[in-house]
Amino acid sequence: MTTLTWRERPTMLGSLLGGFALLVCAAVAISAKLTLPLITARQQEDTQRLLAQVLPNSQYDSMPSQEEVSLTLDGQTVHFFRARQQGAVSAVALFASPRGYGGPIQLLVGIQSDGTLSGVRVISHTETPGLGDKIETSKSDWILGFTGLSLGQPDEAGWHVKKDGGQFDSFTGATITPRGVVKGVHDTLTLFARHRATLLDIKE
Repeated sequence: MTTLTWRERPTMLGSLLGGFALLVCAAVAISAKLTLPLITARQQEDTQRLLAQVLPNSQYDSMPSQEEVSLTLDGQTVHFFRARQQGAVSAVALFASPRGYGGPIQLLVGIQSDGTLSGVRVISHTETPGLGDKIETSKSDWILGFTGLSLGQPDEAGWHVKKDGGQFDSFTGATITPRGVVKGVHDTLTLFARHRATLLDIKE
Protein backbone atom coordinates (compact mmCIF):
# COMPACT_ATOMS: atom_id res chain seq x y z
CA MET A 1 0.00 0.00 0.00
CA THR A 2 1.37 3.40 -1.05
CA THR A 3 1.59 5.95 1.70
CA LEU A 4 0.55 9.47 0.67
CA THR A 5 2.90 12.28 1.53
CA TRP A 6 1.51 15.19 3.49
CA ARG A 7 1.32 17.22 0.28
CA GLU A 8 -0.82 14.57 -1.40
CA ARG A 9 -3.37 14.19 1.36
CA PRO A 10 -6.85 15.50 0.36
CA THR A 11 -7.21 17.50 3.57
CA MET A 12 -3.93 19.26 3.02
CA LEU A 13 -4.71 19.98 -0.62
CA GLY A 14 -8.07 21.38 0.39
CA SER A 15 -6.44 23.59 2.99
CA LEU A 16 -3.91 24.89 0.47
CA LEU A 17 -6.63 25.68 -2.06
CA GLY A 18 -8.73 27.35 0.62
CA GLY A 19 -5.77 29.44 1.79
CA PHE A 20 -4.99 30.48 -1.77
CA ALA A 21 -8.63 31.49 -2.34
CA LEU A 22 -8.57 33.62 0.83
CA LEU A 23 -5.39 35.34 -0.31
CA VAL A 24 -6.94 36.12 -3.70
CA CYS A 25 -10.11 37.46 -2.08
CA ALA A 26 -8.06 39.62 0.29
CA ALA A 27 -6.00 41.00 -2.60
CA VAL A 28 -9.17 41.84 -4.57
CA ALA A 29 -10.77 43.50 -1.53
CA ILE A 30 -7.68 45.62 -0.86
CA SER A 31 -7.43 46.61 -4.52
CA ALA A 32 -11.11 47.58 -4.61
CA LYS A 33 -10.74 49.65 -1.43
CA LEU A 34 -7.74 51.50 -2.85
CA THR A 35 -9.30 52.21 -6.25
CA LEU A 36 -12.83 53.08 -5.04
CA PRO A 37 -12.02 56.74 -4.29
CA LEU A 38 -10.48 57.16 -7.74
CA ILE A 39 -13.49 55.53 -9.44
CA THR A 40 -15.91 57.65 -7.41
CA ALA A 41 -14.00 60.83 -8.27
CA ARG A 42 -13.99 59.97 -11.98
CA GLN A 43 -17.74 59.25 -11.92
CA GLN A 44 -18.39 62.61 -10.26
CA GLU A 45 -16.25 64.36 -12.87
CA ASP A 46 -18.21 62.70 -15.69
CA THR A 47 -21.52 63.59 -14.03
CA GLN A 48 -20.40 67.19 -13.49
CA ARG A 49 -19.46 67.54 -17.17
CA LEU A 50 -22.91 66.29 -18.15
CA LEU A 51 -24.66 68.61 -15.70
CA ALA A 52 -22.66 71.58 -16.96
CA GLN A 53 -24.40 71.18 -20.32
CA VAL A 54 -27.82 71.92 -18.80
CA LEU A 55 -26.79 74.00 -15.77
CA PRO A 56 -24.50 76.90 -16.75
CA ASN A 57 -21.71 77.49 -14.21
CA SER A 58 -22.93 81.04 -13.56
CA GLN A 59 -26.04 79.62 -11.86
CA TYR A 60 -24.28 77.98 -8.91
CA ASP A 61 -21.24 77.97 -6.63
CA SER A 62 -21.72 74.38 -5.43
CA MET A 63 -21.02 70.99 -7.03
CA PRO A 64 -24.41 69.71 -8.31
CA SER A 65 -22.93 66.25 -8.89
CA GLN A 66 -22.52 65.95 -5.11
CA GLU A 67 -26.19 66.65 -4.36
CA GLU A 68 -28.05 63.80 -5.99
CA VAL A 69 -31.63 63.34 -4.78
CA SER A 70 -34.44 60.84 -5.31
CA LEU A 71 -37.98 61.70 -4.19
CA THR A 72 -41.40 60.15 -4.68
CA LEU A 73 -43.65 62.74 -6.34
CA ASP A 74 -47.08 62.03 -7.79
CA GLY A 75 -46.53 58.34 -7.14
CA GLN A 76 -43.31 58.11 -9.17
CA THR A 77 -39.63 58.22 -8.27
CA VAL A 78 -38.04 61.46 -9.45
CA HIS A 79 -34.25 61.46 -9.74
CA PHE A 80 -32.45 64.82 -9.95
CA PHE A 81 -29.51 67.01 -8.93
CA ARG A 82 -29.61 70.31 -7.06
CA ALA A 83 -27.39 73.31 -7.80
CA ARG A 84 -26.95 75.96 -5.11
CA GLN A 85 -25.98 79.63 -5.05
CA GLN A 86 -24.97 80.93 -1.63
CA GLY A 87 -26.70 77.96 0.00
CA ALA A 88 -30.06 78.31 -1.75
CA VAL A 89 -31.08 75.96 -4.56
CA SER A 90 -30.80 78.00 -7.76
CA ALA A 91 -31.54 75.25 -10.29
CA VAL A 92 -32.22 71.55 -10.65
CA ALA A 93 -31.45 68.97 -13.31
CA LEU A 94 -34.13 66.31 -13.60
CA PHE A 95 -34.13 63.05 -15.52
CA ALA A 96 -37.04 62.25 -17.84
CA SER A 97 -37.83 59.27 -20.08
CA PRO A 98 -40.45 60.18 -22.71
CA ARG A 99 -41.42 57.60 -25.30
CA GLY A 100 -39.90 57.97 -28.76
CA TYR A 101 -40.25 55.93 -31.94
CA GLY A 102 -37.64 53.34 -30.99
CA GLY A 103 -38.23 53.30 -27.24
CA PRO A 104 -37.62 55.54 -24.21
CA ILE A 105 -35.52 58.67 -24.76
CA GLN A 106 -33.43 59.48 -21.70
CA LEU A 107 -33.32 63.25 -21.09
CA LEU A 108 -31.60 65.53 -18.62
CA VAL A 109 -33.62 68.73 -18.12
CA GLY A 110 -32.11 71.76 -16.39
CA ILE A 111 -34.58 74.16 -14.79
CA GLN A 112 -33.78 77.43 -13.02
CA SER A 113 -35.55 78.31 -9.78
CA ASP A 114 -37.96 80.61 -11.67
CA GLY A 115 -39.09 77.73 -13.91
CA THR A 116 -37.05 78.69 -16.97
CA LEU A 117 -35.25 75.96 -18.88
CA SER A 118 -31.47 76.32 -18.70
CA GLY A 119 -30.82 73.41 -21.03
CA VAL A 120 -32.00 70.01 -22.27
CA ARG A 121 -29.79 67.15 -23.40
CA VAL A 122 -30.43 63.62 -24.65
CA ILE A 123 -28.44 61.10 -22.62
CA SER A 124 -29.39 58.00 -24.60
CA HIS A 125 -31.95 56.82 -27.16
CA THR A 126 -32.70 54.11 -29.71
CA GLU A 127 -34.19 56.32 -32.42
CA THR A 128 -33.64 55.66 -36.13
CA PRO A 129 -30.15 56.74 -37.31
CA GLY A 130 -30.33 59.55 -39.87
CA LEU A 131 -33.87 60.49 -38.82
CA GLY A 132 -34.66 60.52 -35.12
CA ASP A 133 -31.05 60.95 -34.02
CA LYS A 134 -31.26 64.68 -34.85
CA ILE A 135 -32.13 65.14 -31.18
CA GLU A 136 -28.39 64.71 -30.51
CA THR A 137 -26.31 67.91 -30.38
CA SER A 138 -23.71 66.19 -32.59
CA LYS A 139 -26.32 65.86 -35.38
CA SER A 140 -28.24 69.14 -35.09
CA ASP A 141 -28.90 72.08 -32.77
CA TRP A 142 -32.63 71.28 -32.46
CA ILE A 143 -32.42 70.37 -28.76
CA LEU A 144 -30.82 73.74 -27.98
CA GLY A 145 -34.11 75.47 -28.86
CA PHE A 146 -35.55 74.64 -25.44
CA THR A 147 -33.14 76.89 -23.55
CA GLY A 148 -34.91 79.95 -22.12
CA LEU A 149 -38.42 78.51 -22.51
CA SER A 150 -40.90 77.86 -19.68
CA LEU A 151 -44.48 76.69 -19.12
CA GLY A 152 -45.75 80.15 -20.04
CA GLN A 153 -43.37 80.71 -22.93
CA PRO A 154 -44.72 79.38 -25.21
CA ASP A 155 -48.28 78.96 -24.04
CA GLU A 156 -49.91 75.54 -23.71
CA ALA A 157 -50.83 75.37 -27.39
CA GLY A 158 -47.26 76.09 -28.39
CA TRP A 159 -45.87 73.06 -26.53
CA HIS A 160 -46.32 70.75 -29.51
CA VAL A 161 -44.56 70.13 -32.80
CA LYS A 162 -45.75 72.28 -35.69
CA LYS A 163 -47.58 69.31 -37.23
CA ASP A 164 -49.78 69.32 -34.10
CA GLY A 165 -50.25 73.10 -34.06
CA GLY A 166 -47.29 73.95 -31.83
CA GLN A 167 -44.07 75.89 -32.36
CA PHE A 168 -41.46 73.11 -32.47
CA ASP A 169 -40.02 71.81 -35.71
CA SER A 170 -40.26 68.10 -36.44
CA PHE A 171 -37.91 66.00 -38.53
CA THR A 172 -38.76 64.79 -42.01
CA GLY A 173 -39.91 61.21 -41.64
CA ALA A 174 -39.53 61.22 -37.86
CA THR A 175 -42.28 63.26 -36.20
CA ILE A 176 -42.72 60.83 -33.29
CA THR A 177 -39.22 61.49 -31.95
CA PRO A 178 -39.42 65.29 -31.51
CA ARG A 179 -43.04 64.95 -30.38
CA GLY A 180 -41.88 62.66 -27.57
CA VAL A 181 -39.07 65.00 -26.51
CA VAL A 182 -41.34 68.06 -26.48
CA LYS A 183 -43.88 66.20 -24.36
CA GLY A 184 -41.15 64.96 -22.03
CA VAL A 185 -39.77 68.45 -21.47
CA HIS A 186 -43.25 69.92 -20.98
CA ASP A 187 -44.18 67.19 -18.49
CA THR A 188 -40.97 67.84 -16.57
CA LEU A 189 -41.73 71.57 -16.38
CA THR A 190 -45.24 70.74 -15.16
CA LEU A 191 -43.83 68.46 -12.47
CA PHE A 192 -41.43 71.21 -11.40
CA ALA A 193 -44.26 73.74 -11.16
CA ARG A 194 -46.35 71.39 -8.98
CA HIS A 195 -43.50 70.55 -6.62
CA ARG A 196 -41.30 73.64 -6.89
CA ALA A 197 -40.84 74.13 -3.13
CA THR A 198 -39.91 70.48 -2.59
CA LEU A 199 -37.50 70.32 -5.50
CA LEU A 200 -35.84 73.60 -4.51
CA ASP A 201 -35.64 72.50 -0.86
CA ILE A 202 -37.61 75.52 0.30
CA LYS A 203 -38.68 75.20 3.92
CA GLU A 204 -42.29 76.27 4.37
